[in-house]
Amino acid sequence: MAQSFPEIVELNVGGQVYVTRLETLTAVSSSLLWTKFTQSSPGDLPKDSKGRFFFDRDGFLFRYILDYLRDSELFLPEFFKERRRLQREADYFQLPELSRRLSVVTTTAEDTEPEDAELLTTSPVTSSSSSSDRTPGATAGYITIGYRGSYTIGRDIQADAKFRRVARITVCSRISLAKEVFGETLNESRDPDRPPDRYTARYYLKYNFLEQAFDRLAEAGFHMVACNSTGTCSYASNDPGEDKLWTSYTEYVFSR
Repeated sequence: MAQSFPEIVELNVGGQVYVTRLETLTAVSSSLLWTKFTQSSPGDLPKDSKGRFFFDRDGFLFRYILDYLRDSELFLPEFFKERRRLQREADYFQLPELSRRLSVVTTTAEDTEPEDAELLTTSPVTSSSSSSDRTPGATAGYITIGYRGSYTIGRDIQADAKFRRVARITVCSRISLAKEVFGETLNESRDPDRPPDRYTARYYLKYNFLEQAFDRLAEAGFHMVACNSTGTCSYASNDPGEDKLWTSYTEYVFSR
């Protein structure tokens, strides 16, 4: 008897992990995912080291593919600059209706981009809260991104510093803004009962790449308005001649 797919499916798309229902993946008949998960068996599909089904595609853009499969609707954030790439992903996953909608949106955006680009170029960064600096209807506010980092400098000052990976990126803002920008990459477990209009300093991101967080903020129309950093130094042992350990905490403030 052929092995069947589980009701809850884990995917690794370009390094981004997604968990969804099998009926969501097979919602559009004749699509690539429908074919893979109805006409094949689990053993036929490539998997990563943890047994998740692997697709070598854009992991960030796949969230919009998944949203479309859930609701058959297309919702994109303000200042979304990846329409052509998302249309390419829609073509790959054989979703012709989504590709058609993106084609219409892309054509409309091309008609208005020169004026918008000029507006963004000439608008002052220090006053992002005025209506001229953001898309009409977009909620104004601030988001603070923070992270702790550490690195070691050896006794030979010419030697390369040994950096450690950023352990966690924290997000401080109004809950509705954080969810708008970071969506499913934002943890949902630490402030489950707070309404969207309340503020929280207890969110963090499920990835640890600052550039990825900055890209999302830029796509949502946010601009960096301030940053600060502090650092402390200690020694790996009581011997001052040993390696120096530096620990820093940095915050970036974004406004829209």
